[in-house]
Amino acid sequence: MAVTLTESAAKHVSNYIAKRGKGLGLRLGVKTSGCSGMAYKVEFADVKGEDDHIFESFGVKVFVDEKSLPYLDGTELDYTREGLNEGFKFHNPNETSRCGCGESFHV
Repeated sequence: MAVTLTESAAKHVSNYIAKRGKGLGLRLGVKTSGCSGMAYKVEFADVKGEDDHIFESFGVKVFVDEKSLPYLDGTELDYTREGLNEGFKFHNPNETSRCGCGESFHV
């Protein structure tokens, strides 16, 4: 089981943690939401949770809780800039469909 960051995503997270002045890494998870059933959660991790699995990419730690891991296993998180838009982009091999607005997914 693994969750990874691209080099671009790792640089973005590292820079943001440096600006914040604190943080252990990035916390990824899923929650029930949207028209397709699930949505991604992205937060900065300041503490390790009791049931967290920790992965590391390009020197950045990624924390994933036990319940979210089956839905995120194999996921690569990228950080992209397309014109005026920028943000995280999930490449999740477990997704079977996405809603039209792109805010939620189904496995």
